[in-house]
Amino acid sequence: MLYYALKVLISALVIVSVSEVAKRSSLFGALIASLPLTSLLAILWMYKDKVETEKIAQLSQSIFWFVLPSLAFFLAFPFLLTKGFSFWASLGIATVLTIVIYFVMLGLLKAFNITIM
Repeated sequence: MLYYALKVLISALVIVSVSEVAKRSSLFGALIASLPLTSLLAILWMYKDKVETEKIAQLSQSIFWFVLPSLAFFLAFPFLLTKGFSFWASLGIATVLTIVIYFVMLGLLKAFNITIM
């Protein structure tokens, strides 16, 4: 139980750190947020939990394919904000667009016989 609490605490500290740094400098906040910290933490936790390396490799490869469609959010969200959409409308539209693009990516991966687990 203590191990899980430690995992949650470290993961939460990363998120809080990004938001606090971003308040002072959007450049450094973006730099930290753009690092694959969540992925690195997941990979490290899996390794510590003695998950077989093949599963860790599969996770890493799957993350690669899903990072690509997630980039649409970071283009659409600021675009919508600068076009006068409200924060919540921009967030909702950008999120829905990203979800649609995730499904498009899944279709493309299937069409090219690329399997992700």
